[in-house]
Amino acid sequence: MIDFKKLRVWEVSHQLTLQVYKLTSTFPGEEKYGLVQQMRRSASSVPTNIAEGCGRGSDAELVRFLVISMGSASELEYQILLAKDLHYLAGENYEELNEKILQLKKMLNVFIQKVKLRQSKP
Repeated sequence: MIDFKKLRVWEVSHQLTLQVYKLTSTFPGEEKYGLVQQMRRSASSVPTNIAEGCGRGSDAELVRFLVISMGSASELEYQILLAKDLHYLAGENYEELNEKILQLKKMLNVFIQKVKLRQSKP
């Protein structure tokens, strides 16, 4: 098992989630159970799945949960674009979030590849 709190990728995803929660608190009230909830779930799913994968007993399961995290990051990538296009998210906030999501996806990809490499070694 791996202590997820010591992973840089988990910390980045946790900070991104906090930022998404803060920014979505300014969205229109009618989006509380729509886009706000979707964005928060997608954002929080990333560190949640990293944590769950780290608590599992095998590298194969860790990879599976990291791939789920990647999917959630991709969902969030689209949702922030939608929020920008609906004028709920300012352009500069969109750019900052998008850059963080892209960085996070790169980090997840590297982590996935490292775990897969470790799996393949005897």
